[in-house]
Amino acid sequence: MTAQASGAGSTGPSTTGADGPAAAGEPDAAGEPDAAGETDGAGETDGAGETDGAGETDGAGEVDHAGEADGAAHGAGWSGLPAPAAAYVAAMNAGDPDAIAARVTVDFRNEHASPHGRGCVGRAAYRERLPGFLASFPGLRYSPDPDQAPVAAGDRLAMPYVMTATLPAGPLELRGLWLLTLRDDLVAARLDYWDSGAVPR
Repeated sequence: MTAQASGAGSTGPSTTGADGPAAAGEPDAAGEPDAAGETDGAGETDGAGETDGAGETDGAGEVDHAGEADGAAHGAGWSGLPAPAAAYVAAMNAGDPDAIAARVTVDFRNEHASPHGRGCVGRAAYRERLPGFLASFPGLRYSPDPDQAPVAAGDRLAMPYVMTATLPAGPLELRGLWLLTLRDDLVAARLDYWDSGAVPR
């Protein structure tokens, strides 16, 4: 994976947060999930009599992208993702700690391949760290990697991303990869590969 940070100057020492890098020594991370974090349709029919919900059938009796959520509804250009992953990344992009935590299981396992990442186990521990992580990356956005498509196999999903934010040193752009495990319509585990060298320290 490659990554880059741009901008003049550099920031002081930093730590890593619940979801990856955290800048300038901020501590790590509530409201209900908003519309950006919800799946599309959930079994309701549109004007053409087709259903948009995960695993529902359309007018021709065919399964309409079973378990997938509408990419447009979740923003950032994501499409074709399983509904739990789409809802999770939408909550991340909305910057709402409660919405994010609501998209993971109670025993959620958060791991990092980077030596500067700090993992945690459990929804409560993850939720506690989220505000600091989000505050460290103003304008945080996870977008699809234009060169790599997500790959799903059973309950596992490889999800390449481009993370962007605006740091005091300037714009940040960081390429990474989430390996997600999905269970009960939630994210049960996430292993995050990212280039810690891209974050000013």
